[in-house]
Amino acid sequence: MMNTTSKLWTARFTAILLMAFLFFLCLQLLTAGFPAFVTDIKNNPAQAGLMTTVFMVAAIATRFFVASLMQKMDYKILSLISLGLTAITVGLSLGQDSVAILLLLRVFHGVGFGIITTIFSTMATNIIPPHRLGEGIGYYGMATSVGTSLGPMLALALLQVFSFNMLIAISVGLTLLIMILNIFVKSPRKAVPAKPQKINFREHAFDRDAFTPAILTAFFSITLGGVVSFLRELGKEANLGATISLFFLVLTIVMVVIRPVSGRLYDKYGHKFIIYPAVASGIIGLTLLAVTQNTLTLLVAAAFYGFAYGTVAPTLQAIAVSAVSKEKQGTANAMYFSSMDLGMALGSAGLGLLASYTSYHFIYGFSVIFLVALMLAYTLIFVMKKNPKDQFVETAKEIGI
Repeated sequence: MMNTTSKLWTARFTAILLMAFLFFLCLQLLTAGFPAFVTDIKNNPAQAGLMTTVFMVAAIATRFFVASLMQKMDYKILSLISLGLTAITVGLSLGQDSVAILLLLRVFHGVGFGIITTIFSTMATNIIPPHRLGEGIGYYGMATSVGTSLGPMLALALLQVFSFNMLIAISVGLTLLIMILNIFVKSPRKAVPAKPQKINFREHAFDRDAFTPAILTAFFSITLGGVVSFLRELGKEANLGATISLFFLVLTIVMVVIRPVSGRLYDKYGHKFIIYPAVASGIIGLTLLAVTQNTLTLLVAAAFYGFAYGTVAPTLQAIAVSAVSKEKQGTANAMYFSSMDLGMALGSAGLGLLASYTSYHFIYGFSVIFLVALMLAYTLIFVMKKNPKDQFVETAKEIGI
């Protein structure tokens, strides 16, 4: 069913943004906390990065089934079950120092994460007016990105004073709060195709039109995996002390400012207008991280990378969602987040392994390669290839028709 209202800021949309913010905040508390905790007790960067990798792999595997589950179950019931699973698995991590057990719990945590992120994003995109898709996804992305950025900052600050168990307790508490909020949020009406038809599992799990922006997302999130997982170690290597957490504060401020603006620019001018300066900004940010030896350089790097993150991620999600029909938005969102998680997993594991042989400064310089590859692939697919089907901005206006 097409969303006929032009109103974006409804009570339901606001509640979904709040739930998404809180969920990503408690998620990133642990995404930053687990590698830092394991590094402290085992002194092994590769093993620390594995904590994020198994989590992301579990989320990716789960998302192959999420779109199909969403067609069969009410969004609210499915999300409450997944939030409960998340709270239990995180709670069981309390007091653990066995890497094997923590890895197992991270797998189950990843399952809950894979389901929740897909449901929340689909609930949001289903109620966003089609002609304001870029703006709406920009605000949703701002909520998740602020949570993603504040989480590591809060985690690193808390670990200076408290034990890792404090992060566990906070994450469980936030998850229970989200469950309470979710009870009072009405599930959006599911889109029904004009001609009812039986869609098989493969069609629920994959959509060809959403594949390209999903792959480009993975290129970017490889660099994000390195930023989230190993910035604390970069701070130690550069003798920056506790000021390293300021990186995420600046990152958050820049994203809060840029996300709504980039969304409106997307709706008005299209993705080609904003993607190039955003990727170039990310390249500058990573290059500065590779050479940083003082707090000023670190904060300037945060501003450039924040501009990139605040623009590239929601733009690619908007391209993916607008490329598919209304009833396939769950599939597009699942593919987008799976690619984001895949990149995070590859970045955390691969760059952690590389750091064990080189340095943390080196891995951020090395990460520039992936943003250059993103820009080249984007140019070949969306600029040099003259295909009407690639004009996703126009397609966005036709969602649900």
